[in-house]
Amino acid sequence: MEEIAARVGQNLAELRQNFSSGRTRGLEWRKTQLRAILKLVAENEDEIFEALNRDLGKHPVEAYRDEIGVVKKSAEYSLCHIEKWMAPKKGQLPLLFFPAKAEVLPEPLGVVLIFASWNFPISLALDPLIGAISAGNTVLVKPSELAPACTSFLACKIPLYLDNKAIKVVEGGSDVAEKLLELKWDKIFFTGSARVGRIIMSAAAKHLTPVTLELGGKCPIILDSLSGSDLKVAVKRISGGKWGACAGQACIGIDYVIVQRKFAPVLVELLKKCIKTLYGEEVENLKNICRIVNKNHFGRICNLLEDPSVAASIVYGGSFDKQNLFIEPTILLDPPLDAEIMTEEIFGPLLPIITLDEVEESIEFINARPKPLAIYVFTKNKTFKEKLLQETSSGSVIFNDTMIQFICDGLPFGGVGESGFGRYHGKYSFDTFSHEKAVLHRSFFLELEPRHPPWNGFKLEFIRLAYNFDYIGLLQLLLGLRRRYTSRTVH
Repeated sequence: MEEIAARVGQNLAELRQNFSSGRTRGLEWRKTQLRAILKLVAENEDEIFEALNRDLGKHPVEAYRDEIGVVKKSAEYSLCHIEKWMAPKKGQLPLLFFPAKAEVLPEPLGVVLIFASWNFPISLALDPLIGAISAGNTVLVKPSELAPACTSFLACKIPLYLDNKAIKVVEGGSDVAEKLLELKWDKIFFTGSARVGRIIMSAAAKHLTPVTLELGGKCPIILDSLSGSDLKVAVKRISGGKWGACAGQACIGIDYVIVQRKFAPVLVELLKKCIKTLYGEEVENLKNICRIVNKNHFGRICNLLEDPSVAASIVYGGSFDKQNLFIEPTILLDPPLDAEIMTEEIFGPLLPIITLDEVEESIEFINARPKPLAIYVFTKNKTFKEKLLQETSSGSVIFNDTMIQFICDGLPFGGVGESGFGRYHGKYSFDTFSHEKAVLHRSFFLELEPRHPPWNGFKLEFIRLAYNFDYIGLLQLLLGLRRRYTSRTVH
């Protein structure tokens, strides 16, 4: 443990020294590092595919869509906009301060610690790193030990491409994480479970370190009464969003579906057909779907089905391959609401369908539970859309699709309540790793004497008018055309 403490302490000291030197604040340094990230993923695409396959069984197409492509578009977007983001913004001042000017100047926070998650081990390490670099920080990245091939890749390649005095990677498990959290950082960015998020926040509080927590929660789908081609498209997008992104091991993955009771049989049949088309039949013949990350998580997901009343609700799937850590896409119809599958985040390929008499009841159902990271709604009803937006709270709301909000750089990505707090992507990443410093320039000319003692009724009236921005009243007061305020308490 002493060796670990010495190693992480040395890394932090070097990062802080390099930040203090000012070398990361310049535009060219930031652009150079962003280009290096683009070069890293471009020149090592096959190695990334291999690492993701070894850790999670990701198909190269899924790997590019959810990992390499995410990093590439994020770095390119930042390169195109970083100069504008860095520029001071003009601040507004009351006329009373004339002559003066103000600006809001973005400055880097300092030394940043990024904890990456195992389910998207490349993009969830490099995408926040892009934001931290864009803002001019020095960074230490701690990838997840649960994705060892990807962690090894990042630890090996990042020093070869990026400035290894300002950007470092540290490998290790919970013992390393504990030592990192004992140190003082200027920002901690964490992606993972709410349980670990609480540990991160508790440790950060000791140093008053600001944190961004990208957590998860039980993200629902509300399926309104659709028909024909609209329903088929909805079912395909539900199937892709549930099982096509790391086999449901995603913070924004679909956790359950709410549908009117009378439409449930149709939905179940369409989902069955879609699963067979996209992923195949029977667990030993599955394709285009990830495996569960390790035996512990595999056991956790299987345990959700151990309750006899939950097992009785399975209407499709339920098989698993313990040796290869595959779980068949599984549909459950109305499992008990007090069962663990409906109280804990599933984070796997199990999809409960909850039936209600009317779709409007879904709002009350969702509000009775912790705020989700995302709510997905398939509907053409404008009134219901507006009602849902006004009466629910979530990190995001997506109408008539799933998961795509994650790749939209123009939208903030983050949670609310137990699904996390803070946001990133695009300009929001830059802002997350920056401090907006207020700068005000005043002249020595035109001193406002009413701001200083000794106090009297005239000065009180002046200040009243000034706070009301009543410039005509101020002019009248100064010219003696306005009755001065009098009070027995002002002398």
